[in-house]
Amino acid sequence: MGGYLGSYLNQVDEKGRVTLPAAFRKGAEAGASFILIHAHPDALTLYPSDNWGEVERRMRDLARRAPSKRHLLLGLTANAQEVTPDKQGRILIAERLRSQVGIQGEALLIGALDKIEIWDPARFARVVDGADGDSGDIAGSLFA
Repeated sequence: MGGYLGSYLNQVDEKGRVTLPAAFRKGAEAGASFILIHAHPDALTLYPSDNWGEVERRMRDLARRAPSKRHLLLGLTANAQEVTPDKQGRILIAERLRSQVGIQGEALLIGALDKIEIWDPARFARVVDGADGDSGDIAGSLFA
């Protein structure tokens, strides 16, 4: 499967489910699972299970190299959850995770190459609008 690209604004239903866009489900086997984790302050991150193995490897490596980080790692994994899209392509986002990043009625799903980020739309707009730096510098170095 290629990388995840684009952004999609979807409703969060009364049960806390959000539909993964078809483009984000394309290439995934039926019943394929994802790992949902609150790894960054402003958004939730959804890793396809194929990519999660590499994250786990890096976490185990960090735990071995820096035992003092164990509690931070436990804090991350304690709130992580495995999710599998239902037949309609919806995943359930636990209320505690939604509240940590301010997701209520709508969720903005952003393709972030090897993973998907799930944002509160207003928070995403504030963070992106307030980003430091010149996008021309980034574009020049990436797309020369």
